[in-house]
Amino acid sequence: MRGTVVSKTRTGNNDLLAGKNSLVTGSTSGIGLGIARRLAECGANVMVNGLGDHDQVDAAVRAVDDAGPGKVVFSPANMIQPAEINAMVEEAVDTFGAIDILVNNAGIQFVSPIQDFPPEKWDDIIATNLSSSFHTIRAATPHMIAAGWGRIINISSLHALVASPYKAAYVAAKHGVAGLTQVVALELAQQNIPVNSIAPASVESPLVTGQIADTARVRGITEEEVVRDVMLAAQPTKKFVQIDEIAE
Repeated sequence: MRGTVVSKTRTGNNDLLAGKNSLVTGSTSGIGLGIARRLAECGANVMVNGLGDHDQVDAAVRAVDDAGPGKVVFSPANMIQPAEINAMVEEAVDTFGAIDILVNNAGIQFVSPIQDFPPEKWDDIIATNLSSSFHTIRAATPHMIAAGWGRIINISSLHALVASPYKAAYVAAKHGVAGLTQVVALELAQQNIPVNSIAPASVESPLVTGQIADTARVRGITEEEVVRDVMLAAQPTKKFVQIDEIAE
């Protein structure tokens, strides 16, 4: 589906995002898909990116396509491959004519005590959750500067601020995202390109709910206890954050 553009004549929300050109990494499921759909609802053109089997990818692209009047294109770029990331950004510019909005959302997780943490899992998580944001920002920024307008949003985590045991790579990566966001925000502050991060606590997404069983195993507690005493312990509402809340 690379490079396949869907054009429509429907009209969407008449707001500041109408006609803007966006790229959302990791948007074939979860938070990323919710953000991509919301951008489409607001009239933006959207490049969807992510991994998954053909049916999952097709369903995700169709959901974004159905959400709004703009163009939708899919890139299967792997977020651990810098060359593929650079090509994805250039494809977005070639397809839409510009890249106005970049949302770095791609993320993976692995739960393990540090002494058992597989080095290859560390490398993959750092590459996907942190380094990919550097590569997308580095590739997209020149286009935004040339246009005199841009928005960069990095989807971070509460783990950019505090730590949890058994998540060494994820916590390290999210702390890195916080630092990267601050540096780039300072560099682009006078270029009309705000750079921000969103750092939610536990969101009811596949990435979070997929950790429940592993966390229960590592901690030696039940899955219900993981949800109540680990994931939601610090959340005042004692409820998972919803994807639509992050997308909005």
